[in-house]
Amino acid sequence: MCQVLEVSRSGYYYWMKYPNSQRKIENMDLKQKIVIIYHNSRRTYGSPRIHQTLLREGYQVSKKRVEILMKETGIHAVAKKKYRATTDSKHTLPVAANSLNRNFSVNKFNQFWVADITYLYTQEGWLYLSTIMDLYSRKIIG
Repeated sequence: MCQVLEVSRSGYYYWMKYPNSQRKIENMDLKQKIVIIYHNSRRTYGSPRIHQTLLREGYQVSKKRVEILMKETGIHAVAKKKYRATTDSKHTLPVAANSLNRNFSVNKFNQFWVADITYLYTQEGWLYLSTIMDLYSRKIIG
C-alpha cells in the first residue's frame, strides 16, 4: 500500500493508465450541455425541464443524474417573483379635490404643498416612504 496517498499500488497504476473513465467523460459532456440549456433558458430551467430537453435531443440520462450534475456545476433554477399589486385604485373611498388643476406656477412660499408616497421592499418587509414638497421652492419639507 502506498503510504502517502493511502491507495493500493494497483489502484494507483490503474488510475494512471485510465485517468478518465467513460462515465467521467460522458458527465463532462453532459455538464457542458446542461450549462448551455440552462443559460438559453435565462436560468429558469430546473432539473425536470433540462432532463426533458436532453431526452428530446437524444441523450439517455436519468433525472437524478441531471440533478447531481447540476449540483456539481453549481447551477439551479431562479424563479421569478410573481407580480403583486400593492395599491387598490378601484375603491369607493372619497378622493381629495384637485385644487392645482395642473397649474404648477406658484408665486410665493407655502401656497401649495404636494405629496407622494412610494413602497420600498427591504429585508424587514415593505416600508412606505412619503414626501411633502413646497411647490414654490421645490424643496422637501417633510
